[in-house]
Amino acid sequence: MSNYKFKTTNIRGKQYVEVNERIKFLRQEDQYKDWTIATEFPVLDGEVAVCKATVADTEGRVISTGHAHEERSGSNINKTSFVENCETSAVGRALAMLGIGIDTSIASSNEVQEAIAQQQELVDNPKVQKLSKALDAPVENIMDKAVGYIKSQTDKRKAFDSITKKYGDQLSEKQMAGLKKFVR
Repeated sequence: MSNYKFKTTNIRGKQYVEVNERIKFLRQEDQYKDWTIATEFPVLDGEVAVCKATVADTEGRVISTGHAHEERSGSNINKTSFVENCETSAVGRALAMLGIGIDTSIASSNEVQEAIAQQQELVDNPKVQKLSKALDAPVENIMDKAVGYIKSQTDKRKAFDSITKKYGDQLSEKQMAGLKKFVR
């Protein structure tokens, strides 16, 4: 095993390895000589990207894969670079599944920073703040509380309809679709 020292980024007291560090490691280690990283986008339109990254050995055998999902509306960065962010995350996850740079986490610093940025945008959204107050729940717990409510009810359709009627104008389409999955 190599003595490679990964550069990490401290995010909220935890060390995360950046995707570029994982790539550099793969490219310089003899055991991975001539291995490939390939990406494909099973879903890609003007608003949503889903990327699959594959790491294959010299014989073309798939050794690991990683997936990522990004939405253009997901963050300020994604407004111009959601496809690139998606690909970077998928590559980072494929390399993590190979065991590269995962001493503390499979998530890369890039993924964690993006998630924090998305959470902050959610916290700053006036519609979400209004919903948070109405549900008497912190912003980050709104969906958990709504899901919990639906799950706790016998008539899940009625519970979903109640949430939709009361708070539907404050929920995004993605949130509504997520809640709908709990209605059977």
